This record gives sequence, structure tokens and C-alpha cells, in this order.
Amino acid sequence: MRQPANECVVIRCDGPRAHVQLNRPDKLNAVSLDMIEDLIEAAAIVRADRAIRCVVLEGAGRSFCAGLDFPSAATEPKRLARFFAKVVRRDNHFQRCCMVWRDLPIPVIAVLQGHCLGAGVQIAMAADFRFAKGDLELAIMEAKWGLVPDMSGLVSLPECVPMDQAKRLAMTADPVDAVTALRHGLVTEVIDDPHAAARALADRLIERSPDALALTKTLFHRTWFSGARWSLLWETWYQMRLMRGRNHRVARARAAGKDRAFVPRAVR
Repeated sequence: MRQPANECVVIRCDGPRAHVQLNRPDKLNAVSLDMIEDLIEAAAIVRADRAIRCVVLEGAGRSFCAGLDFPSAATEPKRLARFFAKVVRRDNHFQRCCMVWRDLPIPVIAVLQGHCLGAGVQIAMAADFRFAKGDLELAIMEAKWGLVPDMSGLVSLPECVPMDQAKRLAMTADPVDAVTALRHGLVTEVIDDPHAAARALADRLIERSPDALALTKTLFHRTWFSGARWSLLWETWYQMRLMRGRNHRVARARAAGKDRAFVPRAVR
């Protein structure tokens, strides 16, 4: 499989399960401008391969991500400024490197250990599920530098955390441990071996129709705050769309005990 250009992110496939790894372990996987580009490119590579059914997003070494690498980014002020420009998209480059994981039509599972700070939190929150090791230290760090939360955090955080807790995390920049993160809803589960848990969930999801998973993810993101009228309309539209698809027929056959294989997902 083709790899992102700067080697700050590495993709490894294990059957229909892709492992996307932040690959700057000597910097605790701090996010450089090159890594931002690699994250966006990695999501595009995964999206193009319809044989991939699930993504495990992880960090090399002992930490998931220690936040933005400010010293590195500051050496390229013109490039940094370009990354803030939206051009024709809804999001700038900093936001896009997170939003691409929300937008993927397959489940994304983040494995968190060690540091998950600043930009690392925003990347992790863009995943659909987050399995954390007990040594996790998580913090929304922007307030420490006199900034507001960015990189799409305000899209993902409200889906998981009440506003008062989100404000406290964002305004204080105080770190929380894994148990506190679980209590706040920032992680899905705290477990001794989060990599094994992520693989097990990925394998379970791969047993389901890829089209149903894709549209379930889209439906939740599109309707979570939209109210009953639009939720019911989108629910009906997606259900009708799935019922016309081949993978719905395969799912029905499998439920009846027949050994049928799903076809590559139609939803892009």
C-alpha cells in the first residue's frame, strides 16, 4: 500500500483492518506540519481502498500524541499561515487532519496511551471509539498558550462531554487521568491492553455490512443535534438506500445462517 509522503504517519494493513500510526516516537508523536499533511493523505489512501473495513488509529512508542510541535511549526511561518487558509473547503489544514477521520465511511478506533495532549485530543476525538490505557494523561492544552480549542475539537467534544466539563477542560488546560477521562465521556473504555480491545472491536465490526456501518456513522453525525424532524427524514432516506443494496441481502442471508461474503462498500 502507498504510504504518506513524509513518513510521519505509517499505514499497515491486517486484512480488512488498517492500522494508521502516528510515527514520531522520538517527539512523543507531536504534530508537525508534515504530520498534518500525512494524516490527511493517509485518510485519502484508506478511503480509496474499499477493501479496508475499519481503521485503528495509534501512536508509535509510549505516547499517542503530545500535541502540536510548536518549535517545528514556527520555523516555517509562510507554510504555517497557508495551513490556516480555508481556500474553498469548510475547514483549514489543522482542522482537516482531524475531520478526515470523522468523514471516513468506516469505523475509526483510537488507541490512547501515555500523552494525549492538545492536538492529540482533537485527533482522538475525531475517532468513533477511544480505548485508553491506565497511564493516559489527557489535556486540552490551547489555554496554556493563550489560544482557544481548535482543530475541530468543538465539533467532536459536544457529542461526548457536557458543556461545563468541556469549558473546564478548555479554560484550565488541566490534565486528567484515564479514569477521569472515562467519567467525562472522553474515552470509550479504560483497559490494560487497548490495542487488543481495538483489534477485537474492529474484527467484530468487520462482520457487519460495510454499507450499514458507513451510513450509521453518517446518520449519527448528521442528526445528533438536528431534532426529530430532520433525524426521521434522514433515517428513512438511508434505510431505503440500504434496503436496495446488495450488502443488505447478504446481511439477511448471514442472519439466516447462510455463508455469504459482503461486497466492497458502495458508500464513499
